[in-house]
Amino acid sequence: MRKLAVIITHPIQYYLPLFQLLAKSCDLKVFYTWGKNGISGKYDPDFNLMIAWDIPLLDGYSFEILQNNSKDPGSHHFNGIHNLEIINRINLFNPDAILIYGWAFKSHLKVLRHFKGKIPICFRGDSTLLDERIGLKKFLRKLWLRWIYSHIDKAFYVGKNNKAYYKEFGLKEKQLIFAPHAVDNERFAEDRVLEARQLRQTLNIEQHETLILFAGKFENKKNPELLLQAFIELDLQNVHLLFVGSGELEERLKLRVEHIKLSPPPTPSKGGQNLSIEERVHFMDFRNQSMMPVVYQACDLFCLPSSGPGETWGLAVNEAMSAGKAILVSDKVGCAMDLVMENQNGRIFKSGDIDDLKNKLILLTNKPSKLTQMGNKSSAIIKNWTINKQAAIIINELILLNESK
Repeated sequence: MRKLAVIITHPIQYYLPLFQLLAKSCDLKVFYTWGKNGISGKYDPDFNLMIAWDIPLLDGYSFEILQNNSKDPGSHHFNGIHNLEIINRINLFNPDAILIYGWAFKSHLKVLRHFKGKIPICFRGDSTLLDERIGLKKFLRKLWLRWIYSHIDKAFYVGKNNKAYYKEFGLKEKQLIFAPHAVDNERFAEDRVLEARQLRQTLNIEQHETLILFAGKFENKKNPELLLQAFIELDLQNVHLLFVGSGELEERLKLRVEHIKLSPPPTPSKGGQNLSIEERVHFMDFRNQSMMPVVYQACDLFCLPSSGPGETWGLAVNEAMSAGKAILVSDKVGCAMDLVMENQNGRIFKSGDIDDLKNKLILLTNKPSKLTQMGNKSSAIIKNWTINKQAAIIINELILLNESK
């Protein structure tokens, strides 16, 4: 059985099913480079929380936790991942190929450089050109990244924007293999409707009303303030907005809602509760993985209004689509080009353009039955973006790489 070494900083919920599948088809060992602190719950500065996922992230595959010798360990800077024994530990495993997730850490770059030309090196990342610099910085960055990627044999690109990025920095078409960015679709599609209805009742949202969902970190990159402002300015009756998560903007978002003064009061709408805007904006704290399918299934429209920089994909969109929901994203969201089919399963608005966002919100919420149709289309689209497909492609490439050695 062919041996594959995976180099990654810490356990990530999205990769658990992938590693479990790979372990069934090859001799897999995952090397975690963050150290022991990256295995237990870790502080996420963007969520402003200690995060400990409620699904078992280390079950079903072989792994090794490497000692991190960094004086300031973590994934927040290049020197935060420094494993003195990483080369020896990989050599001891003696893999047929290495798959590296991300290069921007001292040890990961060390592996790239050491094993170049010795063992086939595959790379996985989701960077894009959506936030490209200009001028001298762009030129220097291009030189640097072309040098970085000269060390790899193949790159598994996650979507169209990611493929364009790799080509910009020197990789050839024959080096690029599509391996779709994916989540555990089945878990988010599992019927949790009764719990979703209960959640809506708890929030005082009637079944005929429309619920827009933002789920993620309350941070500038994701731009939840733009969505809130658009919602306030539109004041669409029978439409609610739910923010799920936490982060640096949480207090500001909540204060904005508290300070709303309606004058004149809203015009009563037929069949509605005639609730004020304050009563139609809801907040829920961070929800762990086991509860997120319920949250998605409770909504009618999922919105990710990111302005960047760095919204390279947006796997929450995959999750919402797996739950059968319509999608509204900005053009700075990396997955928009791949997953959102205009006016079929959702809409794309120009990042930072509140008027465009408002127009798209009106179009999407004025006919609830259309949202249901879009949600069904989302379910159909996301069936082609699966962990099974990603795993099969990686295994196939592992076989091909070793046949060509």
